[in-house]
Amino acid sequence: MGMQLRTSYYLNHFSRPSLPSSLLHEHTRCSTISQISFKNQICYGKNEHAINNRIGSRNFVVASSNVDSPSVSWDDWKPEKGSKAPSLSDVVWPSAGAFAAMAVLAKMDQMLATKGVSITIAPFGAVCAVLFAAPSSPAARKYNMFLAQIGCAAIGVLAFSIFGPGWLARSTGLSAAIAFMIYMRAIHPPAASLPLLFVDGAKLHGLNFWFAFFPGAAGCIVLWFIQEMVCYLKNNFKF
Repeated sequence: MGMQLRTSYYLNHFSRPSLPSSLLHEHTRCSTISQISFKNQICYGKNEHAINNRIGSRNFVVASSNVDSPSVSWDDWKPEKGSKAPSLSDVVWPSAGAFAAMAVLAKMDQMLATKGVSITIAPFGAVCAVLFAAPSSPAARKYNMFLAQIGCAAIGVLAFSIFGPGWLARSTGLSAAIAFMIYMRAIHPPAASLPLLFVDGAKLHGLNFWFAFFPGAAGCIVLWFIQEMVCYLKNNFKF
């Protein structure tokens, strides 16, 4: 009797109840669909991971090919993209201005010949290129031009006074001139040659610190007036 009660209790609580055939078929079908869906998700995840790996490797190859492409390094040797050929007037007026500037300075040299000084110096060729060919560039600003011309010339005189003629005066004067222009936010490349010009120019040593104003600053005043005329002609007489 006790064994029968324990058997009945076990069957009622731990045995799986039997299902009707229709419900059992539905349960089996749902289980099968769930298993198939789970397998598809796993396969989709694996495929997606493989596709991402392929795309990533492909992007890596493309990026590396762009970096290693020799055409990128050759862009600096080509005209600027989007730039068009200048008009004839944009070529004629700046070149005519440079001719006029050198002619005026040469006439002033004739007037100053009796005093043994000259106002024409090589850096004025670079100043003409900046003022006439690129008047809107930062180097052509009046602040940059006059401050750099005066400051760099004075630095050249100071370097020569301390170190005398030679490589040390040239090196120190040039490095100090560049530091001065950067600190004062007055970048004017032609002025960087003034320390070298003074150190190596024996005829200029007699000017001492007057070299800061002549011929650099004085010559820039002449070039500035000619630049105004060149800009006026470029804007009003085009051909």
